[in-house]
Amino acid sequence: MLRLTEIKLPLDHPEGALKDAVVKRLRIPAAELLAVTVFRRGFDARKTSAIHLIYTLDVEVKNEAAVLRRAAGEKGISPAPDTTYRFVAKAPAKLETRPVVIGTGPCGLFAGFILSEMGFRPIILERGKIVRERTVDTFALWRKGTLNPESNVQFGEGGAGTFSDGKLHSQIKDPGHRGRKVLTEFVKAGAPEEILYVSKPHIGTFRLVSMVENMRATMLGLGAEIRFQSKVETIDIETEADGTRQVRGVTLQSGEQIRTDHVVLAIGHSARDTFQMLHDKGVYIEPKPFSIGVRLEHPQSMIDRCRFGKFAGHPILGAADYKFVHHCANGRAVYSFCMCPGGTVVAATSEPGRVVTNGMSQYSRADRNANSGIVVDISPADYPGHALAGVEFQRHWESLAFTAGGGTYEAPGQLVGDFLAGKPSTAFGDIIPSYKPGVHLTDLSQCLPPYVIEAIREAMPVFDRQIKGYARPDAVMTGVETRTSSPIRIKRGDDYASVNTRGLYPAGEGAGYAGGILSAAVDGIRVAEAIGRDIAPIE
Repeated sequence: MLRLTEIKLPLDHPEGALKDAVVKRLRIPAAELLAVTVFRRGFDARKTSAIHLIYTLDVEVKNEAAVLRRAAGEKGISPAPDTTYRFVAKAPAKLETRPVVIGTGPCGLFAGFILSEMGFRPIILERGKIVRERTVDTFALWRKGTLNPESNVQFGEGGAGTFSDGKLHSQIKDPGHRGRKVLTEFVKAGAPEEILYVSKPHIGTFRLVSMVENMRATMLGLGAEIRFQSKVETIDIETEADGTRQVRGVTLQSGEQIRTDHVVLAIGHSARDTFQMLHDKGVYIEPKPFSIGVRLEHPQSMIDRCRFGKFAGHPILGAADYKFVHHCANGRAVYSFCMCPGGTVVAATSEPGRVVTNGMSQYSRADRNANSGIVVDISPADYPGHALAGVEFQRHWESLAFTAGGGTYEAPGQLVGDFLAGKPSTAFGDIIPSYKPGVHLTDLSQCLPPYVIEAIREAMPVFDRQIKGYARPDAVMTGVETRTSSPIRIKRGDDYASVNTRGLYPAGEGAGYAGGILSAAVDGIRVAEAIGRDIAPIE
């Protein structure tokens, strides 16, 4: 199998153009080409008048060795890498204790999945509800302003990624087999097959719900035990004679104790009470940077026109996205975060008396508005103090947002024109915000730090030069976006275990080691492999 990269064709190329391009690139007769598979398809829209598709292809040919020799040193032609996933461990017939996975977000889901496939029959604990029941509770906040602190956008089967755009592209450095494993299992669970080859794959919220259920069923069939509404109250840690700290089990809120020597902490970035418990137990935690800001909405049709020109609405291109960054005079960076084409802004709080925003889309990305976080980087220097000071920082601004929104889980909002002019907004323009239970117009300077306001005001005209109309006066800003990533890192060593507590495996976004569905899932696989190697590696 050969891998060909940078095959460039017009957007509306005929069906046979791919094979013609391969034959031309390899300089072989058409009869010697046996098969062509699209490994990746992206597009180049830098010139809206001439958008091109960019392919990476895996091809089978006759006399592969001869073709490779002839192409030696030629860019873009090489043997196709092996992305087959191979298990690193196999559970013994008798286990002294079963590994425990805390959390069923993408990280916990794949940690549990791989442990199940290796035969370790993990016990998977989730503080929230199964995904269908969780969906009912989440809609209760959006439609009625009723919050369940244990069942919402952040907590429950599937984790925070369930109520998102389902983006699967990532910046992680991975040899490929783990990422391919994630995508392959998602397709088996019901994701569209295109996620295996499009450059920016996404799934959408409703599909994610059924996929999570299907993966749960697979794990149960492999011997896993999955418990919902089973909050971990404490990690049981034993200090040995030499001072080594070793996990010996977990105690649930119900009082039940589960004996284990291996615990995966896949708790997500909003498990603040669990962060506190770990800190109190002496697990090493350090503060880390994150970002805060607002959600900004525009008409999706405007974004499509600016990005794709006459090709706006083309079925291959879909709804247009964007990615911005601006480095400000005050030393901070402003950037777009988790951009959701054709989506909605959602209420994402998990604590009473606080407002948090996020964005999500369905697979179709067919809603009227585009939305994105516009956020500013925050460092531990902005919230000096103990390891959990970043949590207090987030809570402070979320509480102010709750007050500014009227104290009913409505979110505070402001039009871009008024935001730039430094005055409160009093009426919407043509753009109607999508956030439920509703948006209360006000002045967002009441619920964001002055340096964040200053940075976004500087960045907006810059972004407007990249997408004309981005700073249009009636674009709606909704606050506050505070949970871009975890405010802590539960530090681990090269063996993926906590640096000061053996048998405790911090993983995923909540532990500070991932950012998004794919990277969190891959990290879950890595941690599962580490546990497998510790118990019963394949020689």
